[in-house]
Amino acid sequence: MGAQLRTVVAKGRLALLLGLVGAPAALAGALGLPAAADTPASPAGVACHAVLVKVRAKRWAWVPRTRRVHGRRVLLERNGKPLYVRVRVRYFKHKHVSVCVSATAGTAPAASAGTGAGPQPGPGAGSPEGVSHLEYVLANGLISVYDIDRGFALVKTISLPQTNSQVRGVTVAPSTHLMFISFGGDGPLNGSGNGSVLAYDLVSDRVAWEVRLATGVDSGQVSPDATRLYMPSGENTSSGIWNVLSTRAGERIGAIQGGSGAHNTIASNDGRFVYLGGRNSNYLDAYETATGTVKAVGPLIGSVRPFTVNGSNTLAFTGATGFDGFQVSQIRTGKVLFTVSFGPVPKGFPFTAPSHGISLSPDERQLYVIDSVHKQVQFWDVSRVGEGLAPAQLGIVPVAGLSATEHPCVYDCGRSGWLQLSSDGRLLFVGDSGEVIDTRTRTVVTTLATLAQTKKSIEVDWQSGAPVATSGRTGVGYIAGN
Repeated sequence: MGAQLRTVVAKGRLALLLGLVGAPAALAGALGLPAAADTPASPAGVACHAVLVKVRAKRWAWVPRTRRVHGRRVLLERNGKPLYVRVRVRYFKHKHVSVCVSATAGTAPAASAGTGAGPQPGPGAGSPEGVSHLEYVLANGLISVYDIDRGFALVKTISLPQTNSQVRGVTVAPSTHLMFISFGGDGPLNGSGNGSVLAYDLVSDRVAWEVRLATGVDSGQVSPDATRLYMPSGENTSSGIWNVLSTRAGERIGAIQGGSGAHNTIASNDGRFVYLGGRNSNYLDAYETATGTVKAVGPLIGSVRPFTVNGSNTLAFTGATGFDGFQVSQIRTGKVLFTVSFGPVPKGFPFTAPSHGISLSPDERQLYVIDSVHKQVQFWDVSRVGEGLAPAQLGIVPVAGLSATEHPCVYDCGRSGWLQLSSDGRLLFVGDSGEVIDTRTRTVVTTLATLAQTKKSIEVDWQSGAPVATSGRTGVGYIAGN
């Protein structure tokens, strides 16, 4: 999702806030938003509210120096080492604006819950600008949809009984209205067998297509242009193959060789790379879509588990099997820059990946990591790791889950966790625990019971009755390189 689109989404959320408090026409006009209707003043006078505004900003950063050669960017080196240049880079920051309105200003109407049958609240009707931010939480056989802008009200459920065989992943292509869900087995090593993929049309509320693969499935991701679906063959498949499916009807159009136990996947924002996390490999693989070549990042401290990357495709942040903590690596050289440990893993600890959840803020300044040993989410400052400055801890948020097993579940049921970031970076959804954390205040704003029983969730933003943006399952950086 591009920066321009993210700004539109952010304005939509701001418009909702202004509408709730009845913002004056002058302030709304200055922000490029429609003014709320005037309301008569009460004898008590006026009330002032702090409204968070998301704005573009610039900061200095050291980035690799490049030169355009025959239409392509080439990294400049001296004596085998990259040259760096200090430049101004764009990022998003939050700013509070005071809005003073009459004390009798109205409030938003309460949302009603749907069941997937009969009339449903229309996506796109939740804010003055028509932008709704909906959170989709996937369990086996059922999707629960929550309206973020209306206090996480349950507005809809979608029944998909074919996914009762175990949901493995979800990814969304807003431009085609399709949500891709992988379900079934993740390979022969655990006896779960082969898996399937379906495409669900979010606008027409129907399954567009469904295919059964000759391999297992796992957590894949759709390409930014919505034409390809990169689907791993499963963490319990030794081949390390990622199937490339056409999003038109699910036919297999190619394959990528990655590390053994094809498990987690991230497609870069610019479409240049697909990052491949092999459950049984100590390397994170970066597949370059233009050349078909694979670059290995590592070796890591253990086999790669949940990971994330920055927007310029220069830094990777990874968790590992048997390790409570994270590592920061340079993608170009494949070298590990920093290793941050949260402490030893107790003998007999039930989860193979104690830090099974990681997300990077859109402005790439903060990293969020699960610490299931201590039942908390850790917040880290990683704003200058590219310049050689080590990560610094900012705080922790205790959580209630990250123990026992999911229900319903067929296999791979441990509640080891996952971290999904909202599209604007403001909210952190803790899978297998249920908390929704405000990333600015590091406080829990609500708990979703369905999220406490699954690792699979994703945000989809709507406008004028159609999807316009998505968060992805993992929060990644959005600062593009030069």
